[in-house]
Amino acid sequence: MKIRRTAAAAAVVLALTAAATACGGKEGSAGDKPGGASGEEAPKLPEYSVAKDVDVDSPVVKAAQKRGKIVIGAKADQPYLGFEDQATKERSGFDIEIAKMVAADLGFSPKQIEWKTVDSGARETAVAKGDVDLMIGTYTMNDERKKQIDFAGPYYHAGASLLVRKDEKEITGPDTVKGKKVCSIVGSTPLQTIKQPKYGAKVTELGKYSDCVKQLIDGQVDAVTTDDAILKGYAAQNPKNLKVVGDTFSDEPYGIGLKKGDKALQTALLDSLEAHEKNGDYKKAYEATLGLSGSDYIEPPALERD
Repeated sequence: MKIRRTAAAAAVVLALTAAATACGGKEGSAGDKPGGASGEEAPKLPEYSVAKDVDVDSPVVKAAQKRGKIVIGAKADQPYLGFEDQATKERSGFDIEIAKMVAADLGFSPKQIEWKTVDSGARETAVAKGDVDLMIGTYTMNDERKKQIDFAGPYYHAGASLLVRKDEKEITGPDTVKGKKVCSIVGSTPLQTIKQPKYGAKVTELGKYSDCVKQLIDGQVDAVTTDDAILKGYAAQNPKNLKVVGDTFSDEPYGIGLKKGDKALQTALLDSLEAHEKNGDYKKAYEATLGLSGSDYIEPPALERD
């Protein structure tokens, strides 16, 4: 990949966009401290220098350059990870920052990103058909998905956990959900995990995380299961009513989904992730997004290269 840069990345003072009503109640900003605490200045998001004269021998990149924008699939209802403010239509969260990083290195500014909200069950189809150029949305890399698409990553390691109401005392982990109503998302790996007979849960399958959380708050289900990073975001948004319990019980390495066989693009994405990990952008982005949910920063996992 040949890239000529004109400026180094610099930190700028940017607040995360507002994250209201994802869980059905009054919520604070996605850039607030957990629970909407104030009085402390939020960590700053980095700004990513947009590369010039990018030459990547990828049909996806060349098509994006021709149209003047890159289409990125994302989540819209995951506080601190992938969230869309319904009032401003602004996107925020750690996955959104990962998308901005790699887009900048491919020569696209934030204004040249077209966001598409893609449900979990439709991600492989969206990538394979070319509906999106990249899919960046709590997307677990696994062998089954690799039959249909390729990944660049992993850039983060999550694990399945449980979100319950604040007054819940019986559910303390996956071994305590027998006979309980547990909600998860169609197409997610945690859904397949909680369906295992050893857990004995009564599973409700919905299309959106926010719908599961709403049913939890309304008392229609007893718990929500998905990646711990996602659940911590909801708990941080609504700390009076929700909490995350137990240890993680699955392995969820997040990667960037891309069309199968596009080796040049995969290499460019891996190079980009590595560069931003080394220059500190990755950590700054994490602390200004997912770190606000209560998730402690850990070093990113080793990238998978052939």
